[in-house]
Amino acid sequence: MCKRILLLLAATCLAAQAVESVPTEASIRELLTVTHAQKILDEMIPQVDAMMQKAMAEALKGQPVPPAAQKLIEQSRANAMAIMKEELAWSKLEPLYMRVYQKSLTQEEVAGMIELYKTPAGQVMIKKMPIVLQNTMAEMQTMMAPVMQRLQKSQEQLVADIKKEIKPKS
Repeated sequence: MCKRILLLLAATCLAAQAVESVPTEASIRELLTVTHAQKILDEMIPQVDAMMQKAMAEALKGQPVPPAAQKLIEQSRANAMAIMKEELAWSKLEPLYMRVYQKSLTQEEVAGMIELYKTPAGQVMIKKMPIVLQNTMAEMQTMMAPVMQRLQKSQEQLVADIKKEIKPKS
């Protein structure tokens, strides 16, 4: 009987150790601080604005825009940026980060990440990752242009084939 109790107690202890601990809000806040999450978010908004301006310029293909149309474009861009700033405000995203990190990571993993990101190499990673992602996106856009053309041709062929099938047969 005593052996059974000891065995049950040992199994319970092992099971308790096997359960991974949920990271604390304090540790997640420390991770968000050391990774400069809020600063990166704040820097992202002007980048989105620049991308929107570039996309509009590309869509216009250098065509002159009448002042009234330019005013509408600027109002639309300003409205879009106001929405972005409101929806991507730190006050809204921090609780989201808390939930996601607590669902996705253990306390031990968060502690390890904090330790990593406090190192010089970790800080370089944080600083350079936006540049790496930006360069990756640029490369992907270049790579995807021919793919998109092929997909568009395929879709056009499908539409043509469907129209042939739908036409009433004489």
